[in-house]
Formats: sequence, structure tokens, C-alpha cells
Amino acid sequence: MRALRGCLGRDEAIYLGAQLPPLLRGLYYEGWHPGQRMPAASRTAFRERLHDGVHRDPAVDAEQVAHAVLSLLAARLPPAESEDARAPTPRALRSLWPS
Repeated sequence: MRALRGCLGRDEAIYLGAQLPPLLRGLYYEGWHPGQRMPAASRTAFRERLHDGVHRDPAVDAEQVAHAVLSLLAARLPPAESEDARAPTPRALRSLWPS
């Protein structure tokens, strides 16, 4: 979620955070400085940020992890909120959300 947050603009990141349950919202915002923005949201850059988050463990498929986390989030949110959370996701990353 933090890797995705880093790909979004400040307003979009805040909007996505507002869709999360309280516990996840706390983890999502922890350590975030809204003035900082990560580089462009290419799929490769996103995958690299995720891989860094798991200490470059070669056994972890970063894209599979992202898909699993976003699928779980989509399953837990009401359909309208899930769609609202997906909407600001950069086009290169939207396919990680479940269909």
C-alpha cells in the first residue's frame, strides 16, 4: 500500500487512505511526508519499491504480493468504495487490482 501511495499525488493518496479500515489507514500513513513524491509510477519502478520493502528476497514475487494485497482490500471494501480506491491508481498499475 505504501508503494502505491508513493505513486499517487497528495490528494489521491489521501483519498485512497480514507477508503481504508482504521488499522490499515494507520499503517498506510505511518512515516508519510505528503510533500515528498516518489518517481514516476511505472510498473517496473513500483515492482522495485515493493521488492525493496521485502528486503530483496528472491523468493517473493512483488507483483503477486501487490495483486494479493489489492485483491484483499477490494474484497473487504464495499464495491463503490473499492472502485473509488482503484480510480486514482496510475494506469500502469490498475491491472494489479482484481477485475
